Amino acid sequence: MADGSEDAQVAAREVSRQRLVEMAADLLAREGREAVTTRAVAAAAGVQAPAIYRLFGDKDGLLDAVAEHGYATFLAAKHADARPEDPVEDLRAGWDLAVEFGLANPELYTLMYGEPRRGTDSAAFRAGMEILLERIHRLATSGRLRVSEDLAASLIHATARGAVLTWLSLPGDQRDPALLTALREAMITAVTLDEPAVHDASPASAARALRALLPEQTTLSSAEQHLLGEWLDRLTADHHEDR
Repeated sequence: MADGSEDAQVAAREVSRQRLVEMAADLLAREGREAVTTRAVAAAAGVQAPAIYRLFGDKDGLLDAVAEHGYATFLAAKHADARPEDPVEDLRAGWDLAVEFGLANPELYTLMYGEPRRGTDSAAFRAGMEILLERIHRLATSGRLRVSEDLAASLIHATARGAVLTWLSLPGDQRDPALLTALREAMITAVTLDEPAVHDASPASAARALRALLPEQTTLSSAEQHLLGEWLDRLTADHHEDR
C-alpha cells in the first residue's frame, strides 16, 4: 500500500509540474518574459507560490523547465527521413523548419536560444541534435559534405539561431524574407558541395579518390602518407576480394 501511495504522490507531483510549465509557457507567449513571475504562474495554475519553489527550486529553474518544454515541442514538429531523395534539400527543409518554429514562437525561442546552454542538457534537445547529426551524416556518406561533420553541425545551428534572433531584433518594417533565404543559402554553400566528391558512395570509391589525391597534399609527413596509403590500398583491395 505504501508503494501505491508513493506512486500516486509522484504522479500528482509530475502533473502539477507539467501544469506549471504549461502555464508559464502560455504567459511567456502572450505577455513576454517579464510577465513570467512566480506569483503570476502560481495564480494561473491555481496553486500557491511555494509550490514553484518546491518543484523547480526558483524562478530560474522554472524557466529552464519551460525551455525544455520548448525543445520537446520543437522535437515533436521535426521529421527525420532516413532515406531522403536529396540530402541537401533535406537539410534546407530542416533549417527552414527550425527558423519557422522560432518565428512562430518568438518569446519561447528567445528563452531557449538567447542565453548560452539554457535547457541544452534536456533529453529533447539531445534528440533534436541527433536528428541534425543524422542529416549531416547522410550528406557525408553521399559525398556532398564540404566540411567536417562537427563543423557542419555548428554552422547549421549557428545560422538558424542567428537568423531567428536577428529577425526578431528588427523593426517590423525592416523584416525582409530575403534575409532568411540569403542566410540559408550561405549555410548551404559553406556546408555542402555542388556535386558529390565521390560519385560511388562506397568505402572503396572514397579510398580510391583519396589515394589519387594523396601525393598532392603536404599536411602529412612522408611516413604518415605511406601508412595512410597502405590503409587506403587495403580498403580498395578488400572491396575487390568481396566481389
